[in-house]
Amino acid sequence: MADQDEDFAAMLAESERGRPKANKRPRVGDQVTGKVISIGKDAVFVDVGGKAEGMLDRAQVTDKDGKLTVQVGGELEARVVADAGGTLTLRVRVARGPEARGELVQAAELGIPVEGTVTEVIKGGVAVDVAGVRGFCPASQIDARFVEDLATFVGQKLVFRITRYEARNLVLSRRALLEEENAKRAAETRKRLEPGAVLRGKVVGFKPFGAFVDIGGIEGMLHISELGYSRVERPEDLLTLGQEVDVAVLKIEPGEKGERISLSLKALANDPWRELVGRLTAGMRVKGKVARLQPFGAFVELEPGVEGLVHISELGAGRRINHPKEVVAVGQDVEAVILTIDGERRRIGLSMAASADGSAEDVAEVTRAQAPSGRLGTFADLLKKR
Repeated sequence: MADQDEDFAAMLAESERGRPKANKRPRVGDQVTGKVISIGKDAVFVDVGGKAEGMLDRAQVTDKDGKLTVQVGGELEARVVADAGGTLTLRVRVARGPEARGELVQAAELGIPVEGTVTEVIKGGVAVDVAGVRGFCPASQIDARFVEDLATFVGQKLVFRITRYEARNLVLSRRALLEEENAKRAAETRKRLEPGAVLRGKVVGFKPFGAFVDIGGIEGMLHISELGYSRVERPEDLLTLGQEVDVAVLKIEPGEKGERISLSLKALANDPWRELVGRLTAGMRVKGKVARLQPFGAFVELEPGVEGLVHISELGAGRRINHPKEVVAVGQDVEAVILTIDGERRRIGLSMAASADGSAEDVAEVTRAQAPSGRLGTFADLLKKR
């Protein structure tokens, strides 16, 4: 009989080891995620696990128009603010009114996010109205990135964390919440982050050499050369702050402050060179716009992303030209003849002199005759050095 008892005890112990342990009951101060099980006239009830049920005022989950922001069966994140032994009291945000100051003290102690409206820019940061209490958010804490113009936040309703609350001293930080949120988003993004992946991102900053794009809690660099096939002088000429874009991940490299991620818009665009070059032949007369000037010639845009070079010797017939600006200007519409097409190096040689001298058929014949040597040979060499 003793042997049977020992065998039963062993089997029971083995069974208990394979059974998942029940969640512990949340404690005051814990951040919990639960499922909404019912919505009443004044309160919302949430299953927060650990055989515990939470309750929060309905006003906590309604927007400014009085519409509910949750529904039965949906998930809800909140903070436990009280436990009377029965139902847990939850809070998502601080309410307004006479009880606001007491709730702000509790929010500061428990780390409950508070909602406030930025009212004005003051020395060192911005003033914020939180449930009727004036607070201060330092400039370094208003965003996860440096903000040059704080006035852009005035009038906005934002969520903050209280970092200090004393008599007449309510100090706030939005950056802390943003960094926590970004960490969660980054964990999800890294699951999909690999060269070749296409991700949705938001433009969050500019530098002369490119744009920073948030691709989900992680920032990548969109270099100016990867904005597209057309030449761009400044990234701001093509993009705007806050703009959402689809980008391709080019490469991921380790860095001192985390990975360096290179992004591209160009990789997702159609290559205009391939589309256009199939329609072009030497001797063809084309039209374009002067894009830029160099001492050795003028670059003419034939189509967005496709340029040809008119060497200074091909700008005009019968006269010596010291600089292309003597003949053409940036933005000027011109007509030229194609002398050479180098598909491998993606180079097109043009001539305005030939265009003025004769017909397309004549130019084509001259081009074929002179291509192996002479003036066109020197011109091709110049193209290779671009």
